[in-house]
Amino acid sequence: MPTRQIKEGVEQHLVIKPKPKPKSNLQNQINPVADVVQKTPKTAQSDENHHHQPPKTRGRRRGRGGRKSCDQDTETGIFMRPNSRPCTVAASQRPANLLQSHFNESDKKMSNLNESEMGFPSSSKSLSFAPRPGYGQTGTVCIVKANHFMTQLPDKDLNQYDVSILPEVTSITLNRAIIAELVKRYKESDLGMRLPAYDGRKCLFTAGELPFVWKEFRIKLVDEEDGIDSPKREREYKVVIRFVARVNLHHLGQFLAGKRADGPQEALQILDIVLRELSTKRYCPVGRSFFSPDIRKPQQLGEGLESWCGFYQSIRPTQMGLSLNIDMASAAFIEALPVIDFVAQLLGKDVLSRPLSDSDHVKIKKALRGVKIEVTHRGNVRRKYRVSGLTSQPTRELVFPVDDNANMKSVVEYFQEMYGFTIQLTHLPCLQVGNQRKANYLPMEACKIVEGQRYTKRLNEKQITALLKVTCQRPKDRENDILQTVQQNSYNQDPYAKEFGIRISEKLASIEARVLPAPWLKYHDTGKEKDCLPQVGQWNMMNKKVINGMTVSRWACINFSRSVKESIARGFCNELAQMCQESGMMGGRNTVLLDAISCRIPLVSDIPTIIFGADVTHPENGEDSSPSIAAVVASQDWPEVTKYAGLVCAQAHRQELIQDLYKTWQDPVRGTVSGGMIRDLLVSFRKATGQKPLRIIFYRDGVSEGQFYQVLLYELDAIRKACASLEPNYQPPVTFVVVQKRHHTRLFANNHRVRNTTDKSGNILPGTVVDTKICHPTEFDFYLCSHAGIQGTSRPAHYHVLWDENNFTADGIQSLTNNLCYTYARCTRSVSVVPPAYYAHLAAFRARFYVEPEVQENGSLVGQGTKGSRESGGVRPLPALKDNVKRVMFYC
Repeated sequence: MPTRQIKEGVEQHLVIKPKPKPKSNLQNQINPVADVVQKTPKTAQSDENHHHQPPKTRGRRRGRGGRKSCDQDTETGIFMRPNSRPCTVAASQRPANLLQSHFNESDKKMSNLNESEMGFPSSSKSLSFAPRPGYGQTGTVCIVKANHFMTQLPDKDLNQYDVSILPEVTSITLNRAIIAELVKRYKESDLGMRLPAYDGRKCLFTAGELPFVWKEFRIKLVDEEDGIDSPKREREYKVVIRFVARVNLHHLGQFLAGKRADGPQEALQILDIVLRELSTKRYCPVGRSFFSPDIRKPQQLGEGLESWCGFYQSIRPTQMGLSLNIDMASAAFIEALPVIDFVAQLLGKDVLSRPLSDSDHVKIKKALRGVKIEVTHRGNVRRKYRVSGLTSQPTRELVFPVDDNANMKSVVEYFQEMYGFTIQLTHLPCLQVGNQRKANYLPMEACKIVEGQRYTKRLNEKQITALLKVTCQRPKDRENDILQTVQQNSYNQDPYAKEFGIRISEKLASIEARVLPAPWLKYHDTGKEKDCLPQVGQWNMMNKKVINGMTVSRWACINFSRSVKESIARGFCNELAQMCQESGMMGGRNTVLLDAISCRIPLVSDIPTIIFGADVTHPENGEDSSPSIAAVVASQDWPEVTKYAGLVCAQAHRQELIQDLYKTWQDPVRGTVSGGMIRDLLVSFRKATGQKPLRIIFYRDGVSEGQFYQVLLYELDAIRKACASLEPNYQPPVTFVVVQKRHHTRLFANNHRVRNTTDKSGNILPGTVVDTKICHPTEFDFYLCSHAGIQGTSRPAHYHVLWDENNFTADGIQSLTNNLCYTYARCTRSVSVVPPAYYAHLAAFRARFYVEPEVQENGSLVGQGTKGSRESGGVRPLPALKDNVKRVMFYC
């Protein structure tokens, strides 16, 4: 499968240049997106020299010119279902330039066009995200609290220094130990009383300058792995500290005040490092979170694992200034047990007397590989090693050469003679530590697992259930724990925070929010209830029939059970058929938005609009061979926008950019052929509705903030190319929205005792939206809790509009997103993520089962996801879908 990646060092940016209005009397129509040309880096440089910048209103352009129009697609006509009510577009608002033939007929016309003729993005540095168009007004105003704590911006300039340590050290922990020793020895002298913050790698930061520009230090460290009473090994390191730059916080202040659109990431990173410095020393850091068995008593998860409680911490720029985001966290850690006890828990049986089976051997090897252990047979000497494998033979059979004369000695004899340690469990294998060329054997009974190691492999169902019980907290309890964490951390007493002049509030941020109204839902007119208004995010199917069901003329029921009598099976079939008849079900759609069939959804109902959802799922941690799975779904039933078709594809391992949105390949007969998921779904929309999409709304799930720019650049370009390949000058305006659930912002009711401000679980009401204070200073984002909580604390979805050519207002995109959350087909509840993004996630998750590598008995991976296939650069494609399957691949 061809893949396309953005290479580092090559500038690939978008610039949207205003296109001259075509000659038309329809001045209020949507103009095709700007002329855009993919150019080489050399041409791109030329563009920059001519200062081709986008207009200040890019992404929100007004007064677009119109397209040529015709009353009807004379070849295909406009095909709508009898029970659907198409939205009629007035003559002055009719979508111009309808296709005169099917999209696939235009392949022949477009196959010989190069990229510059299709109009693709040119290179520039001018791509910026959509600015906030204003604030929402719809809904009932309420006050909520957020787990954001106001942070006072320091009034000091920050200085950055480069740190070089020789001999080179790869361990962040050892790097920190070296710099900690340097600060301890030289703070009052050579460092001029400065207390620096260190990132553990190459950068050191100070508030104020050090007394030197460049200086070399010699630092000696005692090996921590040596025992108390044994000779200590001392290692010397050369540390060179060199001044790099001064970071002025004025830029950050202007950004927070909304006077600059670009955020100074280096300043934010420095402040984040400063506030993490003390916690890094106190707790076990994992990513942006910190864990400790002292925060709360660990809970056993089974099979040698336990849950540790901790907290997440991150400094963020918001409309109210700098904010420290604090949230509670839990993670699975390997219990600090003797290895023998860990193995016994892992296998769930006695291992002291029974030999291990082959499957036991594989399970132990997989669980202990990479785990850090310490020896216990040398008294106070607690050397630490990392497990690389497990011997295939029991300890009693293991021998190794002791000299160059090929004299051999058994492991049992060696430990007895060298350490006076008698190995009792000789029937068990030994742990292998070190590399394969020089592996050391350690008996299991002489080893203990080092504390503080996070378990990164997949948890089983029982472990997941146990972990969820620990993490599931009522909103009030979670809020109290967050406040207690802030108080325990005592940020205002933190010596590093004091050094850099940072002050943290200990109160949760109070925010004005709004509760959006639930949409009316339409059911079939023959039911007792024709429509429904959900209450607190939920409703039921009683007295209702699905809006349009599928007629099943032939069906059968097969009984494979010998214990089920025929009368019972027939009774079940009769009841099933009766229930289906009563509810109007076996296909079709459950319900649609009443505003959709009444043509009252802004920027959706006026012209044919297609709504996409896209997501990429990656293999689990530790799996370095399986491909990533991308999925894209698209609505197929405008104006109802309830029914979706989906496509999936496999792509390179952990590649976040969706490679198959648009692609071309060479056909021996047709020449250059265009394809890809966007193109196929546009064609599918045309076949289903009889019209081409004149507006695109694209919800993209699973993108972190650091990937926003790259994903928008690449995937918006692919959407442009897919559209242009269908018809010359076909460029419907695009709104590109990133959906995030993996964030740590939580919203709490202002008063937990007031029942009408919370749902039954104590969470904020469904429809609660926030677009002030804790949101981005200048960009178009909002938090929306669209669902009612069931248990635990609800997590609002974060929507960030990166690109908007449809001129959505804040109310428009917020209401549309909230209303769509009531159209999810699997339950009679509003869901937490907009359904197209939800469906894309489900499709990608389902496709994962087709590409998971098989596991042999020896634990090695085989199949399409093996290391060999990855090194060769190929990714095995998913099984092809037959045409009749594509037509019915709808979520309904």
